[in-house]
Amino acid sequence: MDTASTPLPDQAAPLPTSPDQLLARLDALGIQATTHSHPPLHTVEESKALRGALPGGHCKNLFLKDKKDQHWLVVALEDARVDLNRLDKAIGSARLSFASADRLWRVLGIRPGSVTPFALVNDTGHKVRVVLQKAMMEHDLLNYHPLLNDRTTAIRRDDLLRFIRACGHEPAIVEFGRAEE
Repeated sequence: MDTASTPLPDQAAPLPTSPDQLLARLDALGIQATTHSHPPLHTVEESKALRGALPGGHCKNLFLKDKKDQHWLVVALEDARVDLNRLDKAIGSARLSFASADRLWRVLGIRPGSVTPFALVNDTGHKVRVVLQKAMMEHDLLNYHPLLNDRTTAIRRDDLLRFIRACGHEPAIVEFGRAEE
């Protein structure tokens, strides 16, 4: 149970870091990124329908908590099969469940539907453990929402790692979610 809960702001409340501030941070790190605007997307299916021929690996992001109250950001290819009952063993966590919208806002400063590794920019307390799917990391170019789900930002795999590390996190690259599992 969340004991120090901050209410989820309404949709008009400003984000702790805006997409423009995020892109400026990427630029300051010498990271090239390409951002495309589109209508807000809430599901992988909506994303597939609207993206056209946008190159690179397209991803999904899960903000989870475990039974020991540890936070996890799991990032995988959009078609990866992520079984929470097995993922805990693969990543070394206690039993996993989805974190609440309130917790998502409090820890990563984003709203549901916009979960992204770029939100680590807001995790200044380093409360989140980052897990990247090994199969996803085989793609040179990866696509994520830049803090809002009305745009998609493409970033090179090595630059994603550099960004995550610049935010003070060391990601674990783990094998999970392949079609044959």
